[in-house]
Amino acid sequence: MPVVALTVRRFHRVTPRSRILTLELAGVSFPFAAGQAALLGLNGRLRKPYSMAGAPEDAALGGVLEFLIGTDPTGAGGDHLAGVRGGTVIDVEGPVGSFRFPRRVHEAQILFVAGGTGIAPVRSMIRHALAMGYGGRMTVAYSARSDREFAVLPELRRLARDGHLDLALTVTRDPSPRWRGERGRFTAARLGSLLDGPATMCFACGPRGLVDGVAAMLGSLGISRKRIRVETR
Repeated sequence: MPVVALTVRRFHRVTPRSRILTLELAGVSFPFAAGQAALLGLNGRLRKPYSMAGAPEDAALGGVLEFLIGTDPTGAGGDHLAGVRGGTVIDVEGPVGSFRFPRRVHEAQILFVAGGTGIAPVRSMIRHALAMGYGGRMTVAYSARSDREFAVLPELRRLARDGHLDLALTVTRDPSPRWRGERGRFTAARLGSLLDGPATMCFACGPRGLVDGVAAMLGSLGISRKRIRVETR
C-alpha cells in the first residue's frame, strides 16, 4: 500500500476523550471510499488504523483528510501520535478496509448504528451520501458512555434540524445531570422503531460487543445479512 507524508493542519478536541486530526493533502492524491480507514503514525514510526471521518468529496474539494482519534483524558493519542500538533508530519498508509459505502444504494432507508468513535466512518458515509444526492431516509442511532462523549454532535444535530437525517441518541454508562435523553444500550425494540421495514441498508461500527449485538438484533428484525455491514474497533 502507498505511504504518504502529510502535515497536520489541526488537532482539536471534540470530546474529553477524542480529537479530530486534520491533515493537509497539499496536492497529494489519496483516493478512498467512504467508510474506509488508513494507518497513521509519526513520520518513520509504527502506524495504527483509524477510520476516515471525512468523505472523499472533502478530500477532493477541501484538500484535507480527517480522522477521529480516541485519546486519554490528557488528550494524548498514544506513542505513535505522541506530541502531535499543527505542522507535525504524519505517515498515512492506505486506504484499508472493506467497510465502505456502496457505489449505489437502492434501498429507500439507510440505518447507521455507531458507538463511541465508531461515528467516524458513519460521518464519512453520511457526508458522501449527501454529496452524491441520496434521496432516501437516513437514520443515525448513536450511543456513547456519557453525553459528553458524543463526537461531532453539533453537526449531526444540524443535519437533523435541516431534515437530512433522523437522530437517536442514548447514553450507556455515565450521564451528566443535565442529560434528559435515552439511557442504556439500543435494544431490538428500539432499533425496530427506527426501521421503515426489512428492505433497509444497515451499517454498524463501534466496539465488538455493540456491533455483534446490533447485527444479531437486526437479523431478528428481518434484515437480511446482505444488508448488514459491520466494522469493529
